Amino acid sequence: MTAWQVVRPGPMATRPLRRATLPVPTPGPGEVLVRVEACAVCRTDLHVAEGDLPPHRSPVVPGHEVVGRVVGRGPGAALHRDGDRVGIPWLRHTDGTCVWCRRGSENLCPASRYTGWDADGGYAEYATAPAAYVYPLPADRDPAELAPLLCAGIIGYRALLRAELPPGGRLGIYGFGGSAHLTAQVAIAQGATVHVMTRSPAARELALRLGAASAGTDRDPPPEPLDAAILFAPVGTLVPTALAALDRGGTLAVAGIHLTDIPPLTYRTHLFEERTLRSVTANTRADGRAYLAAALAQPPEVSVVPYPLDEADRALADLAADRIDGVGVLVPPLAKEGPLPNG
Repeated sequence: MTAWQVVRPGPMATRPLRRATLPVPTPGPGEVLVRVEACAVCRTDLHVAEGDLPPHRSPVVPGHEVVGRVVGRGPGAALHRDGDRVGIPWLRHTDGTCVWCRRGSENLCPASRYTGWDADGGYAEYATAPAAYVYPLPADRDPAELAPLLCAGIIGYRALLRAELPPGGRLGIYGFGGSAHLTAQVAIAQGATVHVMTRSPAARELALRLGAASAGTDRDPPPEPLDAAILFAPVGTLVPTALAALDRGGTLAVAGIHLTDIPPLTYRTHLFEERTLRSVTANTRADGRAYLAAALAQPPEVSVVPYPLDEADRALADLAADRIDGVGVLVPPLAKEGPLPNG
């Protein structure tokens, strides 16, 4: 099968992503084998490729927003049948026994493992995943529009929860890519006033079209104090900017897994009057089920930029250069039904 691997992490100019021909993986105990229909391109994939996230496996096939059909099952994988459409997300394993798992915070499990970082992901024609960690998806939806929901949507949903936006509150969003444009729609549907700050003119146009009350550059102050804010851009220098824009009692949630260094904060300017700074670490399966149920009942507008699987390196380079307004999605050539290829 065709796949892309991160062989030697580094800047995209050094071509860290290499095309390879690999055997179709064999599902292990409790796992399903999925024929990939679409895989969204996430900034976390970029962090793995460029080495911002230290390699957990080398080489590794990135990609953790995978939509496809079950075409094989390992021993004990009884949750899904062949032909079912499922989604493979970022979180793929927790121990289920630690204090965090027992209290419902499995995203903090020290033994957690992740698709496209600890195990091969969806920049390929086939992928495997533990059956207990994949999500059932409808067969009648466009897989390219479903794929971004599996991380961009779910992580944005958790970030919104962490930001503790009050009903009818004022939300600031810093950065407006794949996750942000989905999260903004959730907040607007809940009655929030959303202000977007992003350096991309095209992203600002998209924000206004989706219902944002304002859209300025990432250094512009919002037109009113914010009750909550979410930082999607992996830019630590924006943390003081976003904190200073909060009203009393406001919360800033940092949504990314990687962030450049935060400059010094001034207590009175940035944290006094009970302003709160929070991180977002992965998500729980409960988060995923809750978000997907809402998104499938009332589908968001997903701004998809499709790429053939053969151009995965170009898609990741475009993401690095901020040339994607919305979500890049890899689409493999249509796999023929029938016996699996040998490699």
